[in-house]
Amino acid sequence: MDLFDSQGIEEFGTPVVDEHAPLAVRMRPQSIEEIVGQQHLLKPGSPLRRLLTPSTDSPAGLSSVILWGPPGTGKTTLAYLIARASGRRFCEVSAVTSGVKDLRDVIAQARRGLTSTGEETILFVDEVHRFSKSQQDALLPAVENRWVTLVAATTENPSFSVISPLLSRSLLLTLHALTSEDLSLLLDRALASDTGLKALFDLSDDARAGLLRLAGADARKALTLLEAAAASRAEKSEAAAENAQEPWVIDADDVENAANQALVRWDQDQHYDVASAFIKSMRGSDVNAALHYLARMLEAGEDPRFIARRVMICAAEDVGMAAPEVLTTAVSAAQAVQMIGMPEARIILSEAVIAVTVAPKSNRAYLAIDAALADIRRGKGSAVPPHLRDAHYSGASRLGHGVDYIYAHDGPHHVAAQQYLPDDLVGASYYEPTMNGNEAILTKRLAVLRELLKVR
Repeated sequence: MDLFDSQGIEEFGTPVVDEHAPLAVRMRPQSIEEIVGQQHLLKPGSPLRRLLTPSTDSPAGLSSVILWGPPGTGKTTLAYLIARASGRRFCEVSAVTSGVKDLRDVIAQARRGLTSTGEETILFVDEVHRFSKSQQDALLPAVENRWVTLVAATTENPSFSVISPLLSRSLLLTLHALTSEDLSLLLDRALASDTGLKALFDLSDDARAGLLRLAGADARKALTLLEAAAASRAEKSEAAAENAQEPWVIDADDVENAANQALVRWDQDQHYDVASAFIKSMRGSDVNAALHYLARMLEAGEDPRFIARRVMICAAEDVGMAAPEVLTTAVSAAQAVQMIGMPEARIILSEAVIAVTVAPKSNRAYLAIDAALADIRRGKGSAVPPHLRDAHYSGASRLGHGVDYIYAHDGPHHVAAQQYLPDDLVGASYYEPTMNGNEAILTKRLAVLRELLKVR
């Protein structure tokens, strides 16, 4: 698909905007000057600025690029601006809907154009992390032989989601999440622009705050919500026969209608206060309160990944060894939230929150590591006992390393009675389990282990 044709943009010429296109498309930047955010990548002389600056020089040295960043930060926009600046043909495939055959067809077409007319192609692959290894492998010959210049976008860490050969042949650019100031600027630009809302609308302070919160760091979502809220306001204003000479003011109700959810009051204090109440409710085993605060955060547009991290921390700190399997549940939930996103992530988070909240509690593992760290910070911890030192190198036995070490599996119950702690910490006790849940078993086992470990 040719992005310029599909979005009403004449290839490398003056933009022609389709007035029926979504607001987010109509407000897409057409030059470097219109890009909001990503200033760390746009400094004079930076690789991205050079890619975005039209040049009369030969573009033969244009590198393949991987753009990594959250949704709505401008990855697609940067891709076609790179194409426009370099004067190359632009083709787009989506990793969600395209397979190896689609890739090969696009690459074959690009190769024919390069051979017959010298026309070069920029291939934009959206959500490249969704391509399998074999699909990513199919891109390698085209990138390596410069049949195409790849511009790939991903919301996941390329170190884990993109194969190493492709990564090593590309320039990795990390996009930052847009700030509230960035999004507010975009909203003002859309309200005033002739290609946007043509100064027919204004935003109340509450509506602006609601839009910014609901959008998160996603410019596309912010503009989509603004367009829907404007439509809601226009419908009500026309019905009320208001004076069309004055801008219609979009209020919080319009944003609520657009988002189909209540605008819960949410500021920095609320963020920390509700998160604190959420954690304390899980720790206190009140499942109804924990679910209330979970719902409150989700409805307010809190990042579900932030919530998942809090659940993992609570599973480790407050459930601990009383039910160690709960941490596994919380980690799995966090991974699933990352992969699936909202709105289905609410179900996964609910399951994890319930598991953490109703589980037996113990903070003894948390207290144990802090006690061990406290001794280290007080300067305790002398030399490792000689029999525990590494004995796998020439001369170790001459130094007494590993001598008289007792292999645990040779001892009764597979426990070897010998000194393990440094001399100045002999007798130190860090982990003292409770009688809650799984730790009741550990308490009994630890008492037996202490007897078996006594050096007679």
